[in-house]
Amino acid sequence: MNLDKMIKSLFGFLLRLVLALMGLVFLLSLLAAGLLLLAFWGLRALWARLTGRPVQPLAFAILRRAQWQRFYRPGAAQTARDADVIDVESRQVDGPPPDRLGR
Repeated sequence: MNLDKMIKSLFGFLLRLVLALMGLVFLLSLLAAGLLLLAFWGLRALWARLTGRPVQPLAFAILRRAQWQRFYRPGAAQTARDADVIDVESRQVDGPPPDRLGR
């Protein structure tokens, strides 16, 4: 019984250690990505200063309409569907037949 408890506590400690190391690696990778982005912006700002241009901040523009229009073109889908229809005759469609209770 004592050996079982010791093994469970050992594996629990190892699991916590592995998860903590994984979190540390993730944190360090985010920090490295941030430092690379900062270095890129610093080089860009330095180049702007050397060439006499104003230093502009990094800005990421998100144009939702442009993203939507990339996949949806209103005229293209409509003309492809209309080209297949040649002639249609309309008719009256009756409701469903009544069930056993007369509904």
